[in-house]
Amino acid sequence: MEKIAICGGTIPGLGQKNVLIDHGNVVDLIADSENLSDDWIRMDAANKLVIPGGIDPHVHLQLPTEAGPSSDDFLSGSKAALAGGTTALIDFVTPSRGQLLSEAYANRLNEASRAVVPVNFHMGVTWWDETVPGQMRWCVEEAGIKSFKVYLAYGSTIGITMQQLRGVMVEAARLQAVVAVHAEDGTVIDRLRDEIVASGCHSPLGHCLSRPVETEVAAVAEVIQLVRETGCAVYFVHISTAPAAWLIGQAKTEGLPVMAETCIQYLVLNDEVYRRPFNLSAPCVISPPLRSRDHVAGLWKALAEGVFDVVSTDHCPFNLKGQKDKGINDFRLIPNGAGGIEYRLSLLWSFGVVNRLIDPGLWIRLVSSNPAKIFGLTGQGEIRRGGRADLVIWNTHSERIISAENQFQCCDTNIYEGIRIEGGAEVVFLQGKRVFDSNTGLI
Repeated sequence: MEKIAICGGTIPGLGQKNVLIDHGNVVDLIADSENLSDDWIRMDAANKLVIPGGIDPHVHLQLPTEAGPSSDDFLSGSKAALAGGTTALIDFVTPSRGQLLSEAYANRLNEASRAVVPVNFHMGVTWWDETVPGQMRWCVEEAGIKSFKVYLAYGSTIGITMQQLRGVMVEAARLQAVVAVHAEDGTVIDRLRDEIVASGCHSPLGHCLSRPVETEVAAVAEVIQLVRETGCAVYFVHISTAPAAWLIGQAKTEGLPVMAETCIQYLVLNDEVYRRPFNLSAPCVISPPLRSRDHVAGLWKALAEGVFDVVSTDHCPFNLKGQKDKGINDFRLIPNGAGGIEYRLSLLWSFGVVNRLIDPGLWIRLVSSNPAKIFGLTGQGEIRRGGRADLVIWNTHSERIISAENQFQCCDTNIYEGIRIEGGAEVVFLQGKRVFDSNTGLI
């Protein structure tokens, strides 16, 4: 394996350091590289940042739906991740009702075998009986799974009730595991969806109207109360509204074991898109939906104040043709999800760091260090002696326009189409091996 010296780059928080990589690990951080022997391959990172590889803890690759699987499989999705500076992913095992968790896990591992980056999993709990606590123990003690995912929406397929959630949280607390919660009041949403269609609204705007702010806020409040009662550590996924962020901030102030993510789309886009033609609005049918500009501003404020631990993507794209267009006459048939795995770091840099809403240190914590700590990815998310050499040379001066025509992710649309971004991954290392170069593409 090559011995590589990344020379002249700046590590946020540590200053200018030369990073020495050998046998897949960072073996030293030194100030002077002049005395290195000739067997070190030098890579110039002058005027660039050297950062830990991104970790996206919320992606859905090859997700099965009635409209077909999400358009990125584990191969294309993981390549797109590398192109964006992300070197590790956490996807989901979603058992069908009554399916053994171990069986669902084995199937998902097989699907993920084509990925070119490490993939870990959250285990979904989609049903509940007296056998599930024992299955959860198997997940933690035998499979090494450290987190469980529950849905308070989608009650007819994979969602669970608040009483069932209590059972999950009690067992997870015993196991010292994290419960990731999709917090939307599914009962209200299902009723509103039908009422809106009955009123004559069939377009993607109906999707937005059927999931009002209150459905997220009410669910978050109920889950926080369960945290008080059970002591279970909870990680709220894809928070989209300012009031829900406020509740989470208050829970943290109270000292509760509560963590949260928002997604890059809720920081960059807003709900005005749902009033556009179908071909532009349908790709943005995601759950929760995009919110108003006031909520976007509120999320940025919460981000800067430390309410959010992570910015993820909830990456789950579907093609417009043949998938999203199944709901052209009924928004309820549009598969929910959009892509972003390739652009998360650049979008957060462009809209956050460049606009001075966050600093480079917080940027790194949100996209790498914090997810590594929360989900126990040892040796990742930081640059230190003995740590994994999952690294990115980050060019702060690069510029490009996002377009579906030249993306690595596999989808016929891109919800960020036409947005200009600054900053990008120039070279990506995975366990010390160069796996991406922006000049030559994937290696």
